[in-house]
Amino acid sequence: MIDQWGSTTGVRRRVARPRTRLAAAGAWIARLGRRVPAPWPYVLALFVGSKLLLTLVALVVLHAWDGVPGIPPAEDALMWQQQQDISGHRWYSFWFAWDSIIYLRLSELPLTGPWHDFGFPLLYPFLARALGAVLGGNNALALLLISNVAFLLLLRYAYGLGQRLLGDDAAARRFVRYLVLMPAAFLFQAALTESLFLCLVLAAFHYAERRRWLVVGVLGFLLALSRSVGMFVAIPLAVLLVQQHGWRLRPRAWPHYVRTGWPLLLLPAGWFTFMAFCRWRGGDWFAYQHAQETGWGIRVQNPFGVLVGGLFGPALDAARAWFTLAVLVVLVVGLRRRNPAYLVYGLLVVLVPLSMGPPVFKSLLRYLLAAFPVGLVLARWTRNATVDVWLTAVLALLQGALFVLWLSYWTHVVI
Repeated sequence: MIDQWGSTTGVRRRVARPRTRLAAAGAWIARLGRRVPAPWPYVLALFVGSKLLLTLVALVVLHAWDGVPGIPPAEDALMWQQQQDISGHRWYSFWFAWDSIIYLRLSELPLTGPWHDFGFPLLYPFLARALGAVLGGNNALALLLISNVAFLLLLRYAYGLGQRLLGDDAAARRFVRYLVLMPAAFLFQAALTESLFLCLVLAAFHYAERRRWLVVGVLGFLLALSRSVGMFVAIPLAVLLVQQHGWRLRPRAWPHYVRTGWPLLLLPAGWFTFMAFCRWRGGDWFAYQHAQETGWGIRVQNPFGVLVGGLFGPALDAARAWFTLAVLVVLVVGLRRRNPAYLVYGLLVVLVPLSMGPPVFKSLLRYLLAAFPVGLVLARWTRNATVDVWLTAVLALLQGALFVLWLSYWTHVVI
């Protein structure tokens, strides 16, 4: 009996050891998590979780589409071949689509040779040019690393800004989660400028709320070099500056605004720097505008007219236009009293792309990712846990559907 109980006990101990090891590993991870300062554990969990989930979905969907007739569709066959040229690893190459290929080419063009691509600001590809040199010339990997590091940082800045504007940690967490769940938010991880642009925007507002205007100016200079709408962000930042000083607009207050807010001039200076590059390499200050006109048929138009036309246009354009209208309604209703600077910003990043005319509809869902104040409004409106759960589920399903379309090569639904 003793031997039998001893044997049984031994078995029990052998069975218990894996559990003990798992418990020890869990305890070690918990201790490590407690040592990491807030809100990094939450931010890292969102970042890593979204990365793993999207990669898993991508591998399943891409495998499922293998051999299906008509995949990829004819209009996306070139992009599929370009992805194959970048890498044979599909979990890696599917993050490159259309504009990604242009950014990669811009990062590799020699500065001493002829330059013909002026349609895109150069911060993103030039950062990849520098990082790619460190990575042994792998500029494609550099583009992805920049996007993903910017994605991680934008989540951190969003959390801090959400805490300040919403007043509590729970609301800040909802705000960050909604940014990750926006319909086209998987593009934050792609080789595109979305994450870099929004990271710089959120950082600029983060430091503007803390009245560190010189830092805001430096970030704004880079912001204007990342996307054309970046220089217009000076307007809502100026509104925030005036708001911080009690909306004083008398002439006696102007010298103070000049002394405090002069770094905002660095935002238009950033775009002027890109124009100077166009003049240097192309002999034309407005080479970027001419490239967009000839390459994509872009003409500056009344954004409201473009939006109304889209509401009753082809089915896909109409769906995008109605979604854009819903975004505008949420911004106006949710921010008109509490956060006027963020309302101005939200209207700008929606209406400026619309001013490019009907060609914008193909990329409208992508451009709407910059309208982060929508997440602030949703975080305020979902203090009820049930509403939060339902909205989270709806956004996740919508993003999942768009992600499957992206993986199925119908990328022009999204960009």
